[in-house]
Amino acid sequence: MNNNDQMKYLRLLAEKYPTRQSVTHEIINLTAILNLPKGTEHFMSDLHGEYEAFCHILNNCSGVVREKVEKIFGDRFSEEQINEICTLIYYPAQKLRLLKKERQLTEAWYFETLSDMLEIARTLSSKYTRSKVRKAMPGDYAYIIDELLHAQKDEDNNQIRYHYKILETIILIDADNFVIELAELIKRLAVDHLHIVGDIFDRGESAEKIIDLLMKHHSLDIEWGNHDILWMGAACGSGVCIANVIRNSIHYNTLNTLEKGYGVSLRSLALFAERLYPDRAPMDAAMAAITVLLFKLEGQLIMRNPDFHMDDRLLLDKIDPKTMTVTIDGKTYPVKEKAFPTVDWKEPYKLTDEETELIRDLRLSFLNSRTLKQHVSFLYECGGMYRIFNDNLLYHGCIPLVDDGLLRYVTFGGKSYCGKEYFDYCDEMARKAFFDKEPAALDFMWYLHCAEGSPLCGRVTKMFERSYIADSAAWHEPKDPYYRFYYQKEICEMILRSFGLKPQTAHIINGHTPVRTTKGELPIRADGKLLVIDGGFCKNYHETTGIAGYTLIYNSHGMRLKAHHPFTSVDDALKSNIDIDSDSEIVETRKSRIMVSDTDIGKSIQETIDELYSLLKAYRNRTLG
Repeated sequence: MNNNDQMKYLRLLAEKYPTRQSVTHEIINLTAILNLPKGTEHFMSDLHGEYEAFCHILNNCSGVVREKVEKIFGDRFSEEQINEICTLIYYPAQKLRLLKKERQLTEAWYFETLSDMLEIARTLSSKYTRSKVRKAMPGDYAYIIDELLHAQKDEDNNQIRYHYKILETIILIDADNFVIELAELIKRLAVDHLHIVGDIFDRGESAEKIIDLLMKHHSLDIEWGNHDILWMGAACGSGVCIANVIRNSIHYNTLNTLEKGYGVSLRSLALFAERLYPDRAPMDAAMAAITVLLFKLEGQLIMRNPDFHMDDRLLLDKIDPKTMTVTIDGKTYPVKEKAFPTVDWKEPYKLTDEETELIRDLRLSFLNSRTLKQHVSFLYECGGMYRIFNDNLLYHGCIPLVDDGLLRYVTFGGKSYCGKEYFDYCDEMARKAFFDKEPAALDFMWYLHCAEGSPLCGRVTKMFERSYIADSAAWHEPKDPYYRFYYQKEICEMILRSFGLKPQTAHIINGHTPVRTTKGELPIRADGKLLVIDGGFCKNYHETTGIAGYTLIYNSHGMRLKAHHPFTSVDDALKSNIDIDSDSEIVETRKSRIMVSDTDIGKSIQETIDELYSLLKAYRNRTLG
């Protein structure tokens, strides 16, 4: 910056800090912030619509709340008392209703419980500035909570009596609301920032409820997953993404999300399928109809996008209608489905007039869903293909590699991309699909969802084989070499360097592939350089993985992976104070605490401090003022 630009900037800064005293005060304030411990980061991935399990882990902050309660009250409370107050913090409104029915809500209970909760909040608030804690407080109670958190004993106990009277009045006129707001403050202070490393949608039945909850969170980012990008493509109006979303919803029995959550009508599909397959149950008929439509649309998309290099997925035309067999890679298989009433075998990828009308109606239904548009707008606003945050690289799927472990180049429109540049290109195309509705970008959303060359997928998807071939040997889905190499430290360090990170301190946080603990797989790979935090939130994975999900906690002391056991239900949590059992595994412990000065925010604050010193110097030299 030359001298003229520097002076222009200092004049602008002087508008905010017009005196030496105001500059000095802000330098002191910001320097103090740099010397506070870093806030706790909470990483979750592959939620797959499992709302109750997600909600519980979000509420208990992957065990952080319980750990604080045990640390504060471990010598004074029984296990039952610890469970009771933890459940109250997780589900305050529901727990209060239950206790009220059981006639346990006495004045003594409120006084004791509020005093305990204030002690927890006081402990959690110690790593933040008083200003930041105030901003986290609910508006209606901010002054009262601020007073109660900073109670100090004095010679005559005047402050203690003052705070006792505050609690007494609260209990008399607004006890329940105060308990609820205090519980929410505790959870907010327990986690400073939340990372969702992909796949909110599909398999579970309440993805829309998860997004509603995320939209209320105070600080988060989202790294898109392959299932998220499919729904995003559908919301953008991609016909092939729409057909895929509908097929998945029928397959996973999650139609409530589509129909009730987002108001997408499938009536036209049901009537169409009923006419085509009158002898089948309604859902079986709908599945058969949408599957054929999907493969037709996929075929058209593949043929108009030669850069995708997916001709091997053109299989509908490989069916022999006389023998009802299909030949793939030189091997012939019987086709399970015998009825293809909409397929013209001379032009198998051509839509009938009815199919054209059907996909038009379905597209309008998706585009007209206000809730879906609102949710997908949120995913674009808070999300992206990857995130670099406090020296960690977060992405859902993979970094495409070649067989010798080097970065793989992919070519679109005559230009080649790899590594970070490829991720940036994918992010740009995804945004063009939503904001500009570019046809090529809409096609690219489907590519991102299911192509072997996609960094969100990284495998050859075999939906055709799984739909029409009984022999499971045909279902094998070859994976990108990344999934062989990401156990090697030098490969992960190469990836980190390609994103501009220092491999000595940085880590890769990865989702997408369930960790099969039953087969001896571990989430910590490449000597701790890469962490896989998809342990299987989805109930369908529990038998395979042996657990119910991994999450990651990164606080001022270091990183800890949390392996969670299956969650039963909110009712069990409320009635029996049952928490999710979690096993903690230390990934990395720092010899000295990580301070705000070591974080991305800290670096930004230090830049501001440097600028303020320049302004202070200008005031002293009378260059300004």
